[in-house]
Order: sequence, then C-alpha cells, then structure tokens
Amino acid sequence: MRSFELITPEGTKDILFEECLAIRDVENKYINIFKGMGYSEVFTPGIEFYDVFNSGARRYSQEALYKLSDSKGRLITLRPDCTIPIARLVATRLRDMPLPLRLFYTQNVYENNKLLKGRSDEIVQSGIELIGSEYKRADFEVMSIAVSVLKAYKGTDFRLEIGDIGFFKELVALLGVNDNVSEEIRYLIEAKNYPALNDLLDSIGDNNVTKALKKLPSLFGGVEVFDKAAKLVANDKIQTILDNLREFYNSLQKLGLGDKLSVDLGIVNRTDYYTGIVFKGYLSGVGEAVLQGGRYNKLISEFGYDVPATGFAINVNLVAALVRKLSLSPVSKAPDAVIFAEHGYCIDAITYAMELAQKGLVAENAVFEDLEGTIEYCKNKGVNQLHIVSDTVKILTLKDGEYVE
Repeated sequence: MRSFELITPEGTKDILFEECLAIRDVENKYINIFKGMGYSEVFTPGIEFYDVFNSGARRYSQEALYKLSDSKGRLITLRPDCTIPIARLVATRLRDMPLPLRLFYTQNVYENNKLLKGRSDEIVQSGIELIGSEYKRADFEVMSIAVSVLKAYKGTDFRLEIGDIGFFKELVALLGVNDNVSEEIRYLIEAKNYPALNDLLDSIGDNNVTKALKKLPSLFGGVEVFDKAAKLVANDKIQTILDNLREFYNSLQKLGLGDKLSVDLGIVNRTDYYTGIVFKGYLSGVGEAVLQGGRYNKLISEFGYDVPATGFAINVNLVAALVRKLSLSPVSKAPDAVIFAEHGYCIDAITYAMELAQKGLVAENAVFEDLEGTIEYCKNKGVNQLHIVSDTVKILTLKDGEYVE
C-alpha cells in the first residue's frame, strides 16, 4: 500500500513564514475593523453534526462535505460554512440576548471542491453577522463594513457587485420546475457553465422566463441594468425587487464608490439561504470574488428562532496572497539580538532574553555549545547584535562582517 505520510491531502497545503505573516496581518486588519463597529467575536466548533448542513436552505451536497463519525457512530462533518453554525449558535445559546447581535469570526472552513481544481479545500474565512434587524439600515451597515474591508490595504483596487437573489428565485418559481431542476439551474449559473445552462433551459421550454434566465449572466453593469431586466418579464413582484435594488444602489453611491459599484443580477450563491440583497467583492489581481454576503431572513428560523439577519464572509487566504504579491504585508526579519550564555549561565541568558522580549525586542536564545557556532549562525541570519551573558552582559555589534564591542 502506498504511504501518504510525506504529503498533504489534495486541496490543502502547509503554510510557512511569510504566508503566515500575511494571513495574520489580514486577519488583524479585519478584526480591528469589526471591533471598531461594535462586533463581538465568536468561535464555533470545527466539526458539526451532518444534520446542521443537510436540511432546508442549508443543504450541502454530500460530495461537498468532509465527513467522519464520532464515538457513537453519528455522522459529523468538517465545517464548510461559518454562517450556518452561527445561526445554530444564535438560536440556542444566544437566544435570550437582546437584539441586534453583532458577531464576527475568523475560522477555517472545509469544502471538497472536486470540480474546482486549483482551489483550496481549507481556507481561513473572516466575516460578520448582524442579527435581528430587517431594516435597510442594517444592510447599509454591513455593506459599508464590506467596503472598508475591501479598502483595508492602500495600493489595492476593488469593486463591489450587488444583486437581489429574489430576482432569480422569482424567475425559477415562474418556471414551475421541481427543486432538483431549480438547484441544477442555480449550480450552472454559479459555475458559469452557460452552454449546459442553455441546454437545460431549452429542454424546459421556449418562453419569456427561460429567455430571461439565459440572459441573467448579461444583466451586469450600472443603472441601465434595471430597465433591461424589467423588460424581460412583466411581473409586479419582479418590478418591486428591481425598484428596491435600484434604491439600494443609489444609496450606496453616497459612499463615493462611483464605478467601483455595479449591479449583477446573476449573483446566485451556492448556498441557498439568502433571501434578498446579495453582494460580492473583488480585488484587482485576484481572479475570483474575495468577499460574498447578503441578507438571510429565514436561516435562523430553521433552528427554531425566527429572526432576520445579514452578513458577509471574506476569503483571507486570497487577500493574503495578493498583499504578499504587492509587498504590502510584513516579511520575516532577523531577530534584534541573539543571546549566548557562557558555561553555567544558561538560565540567566534565557531570563535576560525574556526581559528583552518584554520590552518589545525579538531576542533569540542561542542553543549552540560554543561561541564560534553562534557567531556563524548570527552572520548567516544577518543578526545585528550578539549579547554574551556571564557575570555581566557583553554586547557585540555586527560591523564590516565581524562582531565587535
């Protein structure tokens, strides 16, 4: 049998040094934004019962989940999404807390992207959930924070696309197809597999609704999108959705977004719990959305607590890779000093190194038995100072390739 002990599973990788620094830097920037707007951090388990992701609007295909069993033989899964477990958390442990709840998280998610080669199955996701308000001002707050997140790094350019999942859902409802066909249409649009989408719609029929669904990917742009969409299907409900989205679009322009804001009626997220405004955020230099979110008014009710909510999640790994590419993230550097202990002074040297660390310096304790090996190590690392601890502390500084007092 082949041994796999020296490699990582497909869709995963080891993350080292500068990559780690970039991820932590991105996380910290976002955490500061979230905290500054009154959001509190929560953690949910990395494993959840399979039932959490297998019912109603929170249904994931079995193939997309990493599954295992617990000690009692019950089916559990690695968390593929952060919003659904937070909905469970709100409906149980946070049910009696006053509303609104403002929550944020930074957690790993795991999804088996079998058909999406090159994408990671394990990513760090950071995001917010605003629970308990059905009013537009909550959507504006979440969207404004999303813009702040996209603008977190100077030197990057972004764009924000907004839509309303109600437009797609109303069109599919007018088709009168079953849930399996409806989900297949959603999947093909989300995967941008337009030839297969057109074939499927042709098999359903040739009418205004199928024609509108075929044109969904092209309903992208500025305010002209609303008039184009209204002409496809004459329906009071669709018109109301478009009018509300137009008002939302005009209000967001007060953030000074200009051409960075666009309308996309083809946003149909794989997760089916969204009920209204949906949006995606992009950063120049990244070939896919780094941020996704929207309103989900019925998800928490599936856990027995009927409260509205809105929020978004951002792929930290994608952002970290971009800021590394643009040299906007921290880089590894040599310690400020290496501390070498003369014979019999090991504990003194470690204590001294800790004292320097408490003062904000990076002080590395030398583990070589001799001074010569320590000096060679310091030269290779480019360490500026070497501190030698005995009865006293002697400080040597690197000058012209040698350490001198």
